[in-house]
Amino acid sequence: MRRREFLVASAAPLWLSAPARPAAVKADEPWYATMRRCGQINFNERDPLTMVPAEWMDYWASLKVNAVLLNGGGIVAFYPTEVPYQHRSEFLGSRDLFGEMSAAARERGLRVVARMDCNYAYEEALLAHPEWFERNQDGSPRKEPECPWLYKTCMFSAYFTEQMPAIYREINIRYRPDGFFTNGWPSTGELSVCYCPDCMKIYRDTTGGVPPLFTDARSAIYRKYYATYMDRIAQVWRLWEQVVRENNPQSVYVGNLGGGLATVKDLARFGKIAAWFNADHQGRNPDTPLWSCAQQGRVARSVMEGRTVTNVIGAYATGQPVWRHASKPPAEATLWMAEAAASGMVPWYHWLGGSPLDRRWRQTGRVFYNWLAANEDHFRNRRSMAEIAVLYPQSTISFYRTDGTPIRKIGEERINSTDYVQGLYEALLEGRFLFDMIHQEKLSLSALQPYRALLVANAAYLRDSECETIRQYVRSGGSLLATFETSRYNEWGELRGDFELQDLFGVSVAGNVAGPHNNSYMRIERSHPVLSGFTGTEILPAPQFRVPVSHVAPDSLVLNFIPPYPVFPPEMVYPRIARTEEPSAVFRESGKGRVAYFPGDLCRTSWTSGNTDLNRLLRNAIGWLVSRAEAPATVKGPGMIELFAWETEPGFALHILNYTNPRMTRPSLRRFYPAGPFDVTFRLPAGASVRQARALRSGRTLSFHTSGAALRMQTPTVNDYEVIALT
Repeated sequence: MRRREFLVASAAPLWLSAPARPAAVKADEPWYATMRRCGQINFNERDPLTMVPAEWMDYWASLKVNAVLLNGGGIVAFYPTEVPYQHRSEFLGSRDLFGEMSAAARERGLRVVARMDCNYAYEEALLAHPEWFERNQDGSPRKEPECPWLYKTCMFSAYFTEQMPAIYREINIRYRPDGFFTNGWPSTGELSVCYCPDCMKIYRDTTGGVPPLFTDARSAIYRKYYATYMDRIAQVWRLWEQVVRENNPQSVYVGNLGGGLATVKDLARFGKIAAWFNADHQGRNPDTPLWSCAQQGRVARSVMEGRTVTNVIGAYATGQPVWRHASKPPAEATLWMAEAAASGMVPWYHWLGGSPLDRRWRQTGRVFYNWLAANEDHFRNRRSMAEIAVLYPQSTISFYRTDGTPIRKIGEERINSTDYVQGLYEALLEGRFLFDMIHQEKLSLSALQPYRALLVANAAYLRDSECETIRQYVRSGGSLLATFETSRYNEWGELRGDFELQDLFGVSVAGNVAGPHNNSYMRIERSHPVLSGFTGTEILPAPQFRVPVSHVAPDSLVLNFIPPYPVFPPEMVYPRIARTEEPSAVFRESGKGRVAYFPGDLCRTSWTSGNTDLNRLLRNAIGWLVSRAEAPATVKGPGMIELFAWETEPGFALHILNYTNPRMTRPSLRRFYPAGPFDVTFRLPAGASVRQARALRSGRTLSFHTSGAALRMQTPTVNDYEVIALT
């Protein structure tokens, strides 16, 4: 395109509004700590024929990004590399596309991060260095399925410790970028199993055998391989961090660490060494709920302790099937960006290909990013104001019910180990609770101290030390909700004789996991606050699976288990046993705290069935643990929303994400369905005061009145997203 055509297609003239003001960087703060918006154009090999750097950087400058990611090298070099066996783009000719784009970015005051790919290389490298590449069991090199002229590199080879550092050094010396990012590495998926000579030596000398092809936490060989694999990632990460800083001490290496809830690789460990956590969670698959991006933010923050977190937002049509060159619907892309910002992440807007035929995505990014820039100060968060901690049980998510096959089962029933957290998450949203996630390996009394309750959705695999921290937390006055097999195994899935937290639950294991149950129930034995709203019924649906547990004292029995009975034919549909003494729930007072334990997989069954009674039971149990009268913020009004509350540099901010949509659990949003208005009560910390309340998305100043430390106001109707800024 000519320059004029590009600008018309972008639907806004250059420099329509002032560029983003550079954020003030403290002396001890890295540049990326103050970044609030970034963008990426992902080159393809043919792009050197047509790309005009000034036009592209004008677009990113119009979004007021702080940094832009540009393809440097790895699979394909977009500059005249002299590193042997790094493939130059066959269309590069005499151009230096990376250099030209970097210069254009810096002319506009933008930071440059070199986007690298360490995962594949061309045949010329394979022929010269066969030892760099992964091998199949038959010894053949492992090809990329869609591009069989590319070959998979092996992380345990010198490609990672010699070839990639050589490329980093060359780019660093020539262009001095502000950072380097590796696409797709180390990722969060399952461990690969390679049969190259280097890996076979590791299997022989270190792990004691070839590891299983799929995750199997019960295998001693797998455990050793897992430790070796994590050690190698840490070694390579630290090496690359050292290399990129050789000529530029302010530079940073950024790995690829996020893709939603399902994570096998050790997030807690890499969160300690990552200066900047990037989540490559670009959009939704058919089974992904609308809140998945905000959920990713909570997971990432659970290990980063306030350091920079970014989330890649695909501007293209993500999902299944994938259309890489078609724009994502504006509503879907906008809410994904809003979730990233609301959850404390930095949005990273991403497009593939330098000559797009579909340009609709440009205005979507510009509109949201310009609004974000105009309100940037209110996104500088000091701390979360959440009152509830939700355990991120990575050992369970990674290893639960794995046996070296790609299918996880309880008996013959397939399971998804993230469904337990999803069911709890949905209940928290519907109950409009303020909560954070905390990684199981970050559990400590000091980490839990800000929270009034800890919620644990089937953390079946827990370390002894993690159980002890939970025990001390409850003894010190904290409240606990736990479900199903929580603490039944150690972190690798070795079965304990009883729940490690038996003393808190008040019951013991009385048998193996039972189920799946159809048509089983929980009988209401006596009134309890957790049963609020269940008028007109003596029974509630029971979870699909349960751990049989010992009896409790009769005066403690609130819900008891009714065994399953036939669902067909109708003549046979009646209970054979109407009442048992086996509890389906245990509610206990423990000093100043409370404990709610459900032996069934309440969260998972609630999520997979969509049953409203189970969801309500979860919400009621959480409400029993924490008094709503003391919540930092309450929001009343119609709609499905997610809340975040932050203390910010200017004051406070309450974020309201509107998920009220028939496409809430299926991509993609076609339009928004307004929710609210909402009646908001915000409780200020001791000593804080507020002079003004403003709704940033609608641009309105809100009237409010105070009652002690509580501020009360009404929000405008929320279309996609609202931020109530209190200053």
